[in-house]
Amino acid sequence: LLSLFAVAAVILAAIGLYGTMASAVRQQTRELGVRLALGATPGDLHWMVLRRALILSACGVVAGLIAAAAASRLLTSLLFEVNASDPLTLLGVSLVLLGVAVLAAYIPARGAMRIDPARALRAE
Repeated sequence: LLSLFAVAAVILAAIGLYGTMASAVRQQTRELGVRLALGATPGDLHWMVLRRALILSACGVVAGLIAAAAASRLLTSLLFEVNASDPLTLLGVSLVLLGVAVLAAYIPARGAMRIDPARALRAE
């Protein structure tokens, strides 16, 4: 049951991050078009979108680790045969969430690579 809830939480996080990144790319169409018109390569735009997603996700992971450390005292009585502050588990979960963030941001980043500069500059 806990695994099912964990998978549901990861899916919801991926959907939320995908929606956030897709919305951000859509709002920055004009800026991305200007960058392309001024000589940025599609790869530069791809990396820029992925970097923003990674920075947001890393901030979320750090905040989650801080909250987990603070809540570990409360959870100790609820856990059986597991340490509440197990570093291997915390590292594994952090890496999984960062991986999900990269995968969720990949599609909007690919969309940013295909922006037509002339169409983006005319849009508004």
